[in-house]
Amino acid sequence: MQQSRGKLKKLMLLAVLGNAFTGTAAAQTNVTVRGLVDAYAGKVRYAGDPASRSVVNSSGMTTSWFGFKGTEDLGGGLTARFALTSFFKTDTGAVGRFASDTMWARDASVGLSGGFGSVLLGRGLAPNFLPSAKFNAFGDSFTFSPLILHMDVPLFNASRWTNSVQGDTGWSNEIIYSTPNIGGLSANVHYQFGEIAGDNGVNNVGANLFYTAGDLGLTAFYHQVEVNNPLNATVGNVQPAGNLPLPSGAFAARQKAWMLGGSYDFKIVKVFATYGQTSHNIDFDDKTTSLSASAPVGTGRILAAWAQTKRSGIAVGADQKRNTTSVGYVYDLSKRTDVYAVAMNDRITRQNNGNSFGLGVRHRF
Repeated sequence: MQQSRGKLKKLMLLAVLGNAFTGTAAAQTNVTVRGLVDAYAGKVRYAGDPASRSVVNSSGMTTSWFGFKGTEDLGGGLTARFALTSFFKTDTGAVGRFASDTMWARDASVGLSGGFGSVLLGRGLAPNFLPSAKFNAFGDSFTFSPLILHMDVPLFNASRWTNSVQGDTGWSNEIIYSTPNIGGLSANVHYQFGEIAGDNGVNNVGANLFYTAGDLGLTAFYHQVEVNNPLNATVGNVQPAGNLPLPSGAFAARQKAWMLGGSYDFKIVKVFATYGQTSHNIDFDDKTTSLSASAPVGTGRILAAWAQTKRSGIAVGADQKRNTTSVGYVYDLSKRTDVYAVAMNDRITRQNNGNSFGLGVRHRF
């Protein structure tokens, strides 16, 4: 009996100590598992496709992802932080957005933050992503957002249409410095090392700005890209477009891009506008304009968006123009789950027109 009481006291002591240590760790360290699952059913036909495809696809409104994020309070206002997050395809269970994507293609970074802002090392966002995703009504939809489609998604069909903005929406081998928010103004500076032996001048560099004042929002970004992402560091990642033969040796090895954007929330409707340009070391230029709006209706919101890209230059041949228009409705079932319906029209000069629609479900955890 006495022996049993002794064991019980030891167990109680261990439990008390365990709770004490757990409480201390919880106060200093916070690790969360987070993610989003998105899938839709419908028909897809982009400009240049010979016919439509009936599909159950992943990532209609947001690219599906999961991962781990955490912080540790180091004291004195200094915080350590890390992120390991991965994209996946809801329809097949495959890892990544595409076949060559890495496991942690969304985030793989560690860094420090404090009163000075923050510094991250590893793989993280490219400077073009947040300005484009935050300043159009369809957000970061790589399926239905006209602006994101024009900037970031190539068409593997007869149109030979390449995405306007090169270097991916995330950069590997990167240093990101983020300023603190000062009077509504904040900025991020990005530098990616090319890691090419004997050529330390090959890199990606860029920055973005954000300003908010009440219902007004403004943004801008600039980048110079020479490196592919996320896997290799091959110079010359910009593939010329168009239907005419290219001059011998024509190849775009460098791109400069910039964009300005703004938004204003009138309460009955929030409107967005952007304008951007890209240029290359060969004669190949894009000018992209977008307008969009989001209006609350019931427990959801109506979305409408349009983007136009004018493409010109010797590497293109005859000038081209792409116009994409999307209209949709997102209905909130809860704070974490919504359903959506979207219809989209896509047109490129001298190509078949494309019409797409999708009905989907999105859940955040």
